[in-house]
Amino acid sequence: MHSLELCAGAGGQALGLEEAGFEHEGLVEIDSHCCQTLRLNRPKWNVCENDLRVFKDRASDFKGVELVAGGLPCPPFSVAGKQLGALDERNLFPDALDIIDATRPKAVMIENVRGFLDAVFEDYRTNLKVQLRKLGYEADWRLLNASDFGVPQLRPRVAIVATKKEYWGNFEWPCTKRYNPKTVGQTLYPMMAANGWLGAKAWRDRADEIAPTIVGGSKKHGGPDLGPTRARAAWAKLGVEGRTIAEEAPEPDFVGMPRLTVAMVALLQGFPEEWKIAGRKTAAYRQVGNAFPPPVAAAVATELKKAISIRRSLAVA
Repeated sequence: MHSLELCAGAGGQALGLEEAGFEHEGLVEIDSHCCQTLRLNRPKWNVCENDLRVFKDRASDFKGVELVAGGLPCPPFSVAGKQLGALDERNLFPDALDIIDATRPKAVMIENVRGFLDAVFEDYRTNLKVQLRKLGYEADWRLLNASDFGVPQLRPRVAIVATKKEYWGNFEWPCTKRYNPKTVGQTLYPMMAANGWLGAKAWRDRADEIAPTIVGGSKKHGGPDLGPTRARAAWAKLGVEGRTIAEEAPEPDFVGMPRLTVAMVALLQGFPEEWKIAGRKTAAYRQVGNAFPPPVAAAVATELKKAISIRRSLAVA
């Protein structure tokens, strides 16, 4: 099965779709650093470096893909912003609907922030269902915690799914993992000890919980850090200095609370260790901090693939 991904970012959702068995026909992304990351890790992927509002004029070229997926911009719905929703110029839901109309996939999968479910957006959600129904789709959404799918981080995110009406009865939300994920210490210990830090084991034992939600680096507010004061306080309880991001793991004689590197943050987001992030520290951290954890994307995409496979199998029979 084939997919078209919108606002692909650093590839978190793309990796999940790949694991679920989808082949990417195209990945649309406007940020040049994200596009470099995608090309660096998957040179054969068709990365379309373009504004979604411009790309939609050629979306019909991808007609016939089974899945349209995307991590649409979250500021219109984030509690960290003004929650302007439809009035926010960064709201790309209308453009995504135009692309869905042009490509008519069997399924749709969109990720967004928890704020999408706030009461203030009830009418917006209802209208979204109505618009999808007019296009022949049934839709629903659910708040998923990344930690329920093996990611060593809380990270609640909304998954919005839709399928053509004939497949809707086949879809089931993914089951959570049977066991809790590794702690921050267990996950990052090999990286923290990479330069021979003598305090790595003691730090590992102290960092004995999963990570708080990693806050994406905003282009408007600050550089690479682990979030505002409250977030940094949560990291400090795990023995992590969150005011800045480090270039390297601690040296052997380091004393104090270590900082995380971009690679460490990526591991906490569920990226595989071999996935490389392009760009300097600030640009790299922003990519990772805004990503959709691959294991969560894989879990939802796997269920969508099952749902849209059933009718096709019966038709062949």
